[in-house]
Amino acid sequence: MTQHAITVSGLRRTFGSGRNAVEAVRGIDLSIAPGTIHALLGVNGAGKTSTLELIEGLARPSEGEVRVLGMDPINDRAVVRRRTGVLLQRSGFVADLTVRETLQMWAATVTDARPVEECLAMLDLEDRAGTKMRALSGGEQRRVDLACTLMGRPDVVMLDEPTTGLDPESRREVWRLIRGLRDEGATVLLTTHYLEEAESLAHQLSIMRAGQIVRSGSPAQIVADHPSEISFTTPDAALPAMAHGLVRHDGNRTLLHVDDLQRELSELLRWADSSDVRLDRLIARTASLEHVFLAIADEREPAQPTPRILEGSDR
Repeated sequence: MTQHAITVSGLRRTFGSGRNAVEAVRGIDLSIAPGTIHALLGVNGAGKTSTLELIEGLARPSEGEVRVLGMDPINDRAVVRRRTGVLLQRSGFVADLTVRETLQMWAATVTDARPVEECLAMLDLEDRAGTKMRALSGGEQRRVDLACTLMGRPDVVMLDEPTTGLDPESRREVWRLIRGLRDEGATVLLTTHYLEEAESLAHQLSIMRAGQIVRSGSPAQIVADHPSEISFTTPDAALPAMAHGLVRHDGNRTLLHVDDLQRELSELLRWADSSDVRLDRLIARTASLEHVFLAIADEREPAQPTPRILEGSDR
């Protein structure tokens, strides 16, 4: 096993040429350790799928280098393909084949394939084995997709939005399967729009915007650098008595960014009590992945923490 299961260096992907050229991936670097789960996040158009297709070997990069298990996914495709499982956003099935027939057909193309009945059981498809593909719901077709992806016992699994179209119960079952792959030593790279999914599954995250990776690290690391929030509503007359640095919005609603939520909230409550000010609709929340992600999606940085305020009752 190589030091990194997946390595990307200076990766670029350009569609078109000249004035019509569009750079979908703009010089990204990425290293994923064996036996880990890495989530690639970003809004539509951020470059996630374009990046994944280059790593999968479905297209050549305009610039840069990709290595999967130490090999080039295009030049060494015969070897790499046997050791990888790929789930695309959309897959085509023969509508008149049953689920079992579809898996049997796929098994014929895979080295050391899992038994079809095992795959049916993994994705809870036993009751649908004799059903034609055309009669399946979108979520059921997605589970057949996953069964095909995992049939070859891959060392590296690349999943493009694996739980799209699944109900919450099925989504959590897929999460269990992905964790099981990790426990068996597989490396998983996935894209997802579900932040809860990324937080639940991933050891490491990379957040993309406009073709670049703008944040990376563990979920805890990404959130740790960003402030917590306190918000509340007060009468207009109370605002001049407060220290500057509070951001007002939505009428009398006030928002405060803080480094130490417990300390600042305690001081705020002491100040309000001593100043006889009522804080209505008081909400205190720690920094979250959602907050960071939305700030990046809005093409702005999350607000930086204000200096400590409300030191005493005269503030």
